[in-house]
Amino acid sequence: MKKIIGAILQFLLFLFAFTIGSFAHPFNLHWGLTVTTPTTTRYFVVDGLILITVLFALILLIEALTKHLRPLALWTTVAFVLATIVGFVIKLGFVTHEIY
Repeated sequence: MKKIIGAILQFLLFLFAFTIGSFAHPFNLHWGLTVTTPTTTRYFVVDGLILITVLFALILLIEALTKHLRPLALWTTVAFVLATIVGFVIKLGFVTHEIY
């Protein structure tokens, strides 16, 4: 039960970091995806993905250093993948800008 609660908290942490990275643009990186109309361009802000990937690696490093890597790495990975999927489903990181 303690591992599941920890995984839920990690999921919320990853989703929060994805949201902050998507809206705050700390690295100011974006990729142009498609031009939806002649006056707008749709971008994907990759900062949120970078933040949660670094956070994921940091959590795994801490788990490895405390020798809890085996039992917790599965739940951490599940939380990371679920947060990434949920972030894409609710379209975190996708921004539409008007050209004019």
